[in-house]
Amino acid sequence: MNTLLTESHDGLRDDLALISNWITPGARVLDLGCGDGALLAHLQRTKNVSGYGLEIDPDNLIACLEAGVNALQLDLDAGLGQFEDNSFDFVVMSSALQEVQRPDELIDEMLRIGRDSLVTFPNFGHWRPRMSLGLRGLMPVSRALPNRWYDTPNIHLCTVRDFEALCKDKQMEIVRRHVVNHAHRSNIGMRTFPNLLGEIALYQLRRGQYP
Repeated sequence: MNTLLTESHDGLRDDLALISNWITPGARVLDLGCGDGALLAHLQRTKNVSGYGLEIDPDNLIACLEAGVNALQLDLDAGLGQFEDNSFDFVVMSSALQEVQRPDELIDEMLRIGRDSLVTFPNFGHWRPRMSLGLRGLMPVSRALPNRWYDTPNIHLCTVRDFEALCKDKQMEIVRRHVVNHAHRSNIGMRTFPNLLGEIALYQLRRGQYP
């Protein structure tokens, strides 16, 4: 089993630890929906990055300030128009793609203001959601998708294939992709059949021609 966690992360949440592996030292980083600022605090401490977090929850903003993270209160559905083109090296959005009103437009904005965009989302093409819908006729509840249909924040669930079709339509370059299970670990099966066996997908994107 390949964990993909190749660095020391001092208790950082597993999904954020995977993202931190892809951030280069000294980079300028914008973290969309940064929560309590744990990722940026870790990157500031271990990789000397600079940047900002965007967050809407007041309690999380206080936690960011206490962690020494520069954070701004902003609803991602309002867009990123206040940021200039190429302002950052990395723009990160972890597990929030499926919660915004127009994920396609937000990705466009991420690629406008950053050289690289790092995106993670739950894969609705995983076999468990398929089985739940196909055999039981119920919206799936799983470790990667823990909410019921009536209390979920997810409004735009997609599959790995859906996302890569969007990348192709928008001529975005997929620099790299990892698919992992709910414990954020991967294996050869997930790498061979990502849309069927991967529960969570992680992408690094750039502007440019899709291969």
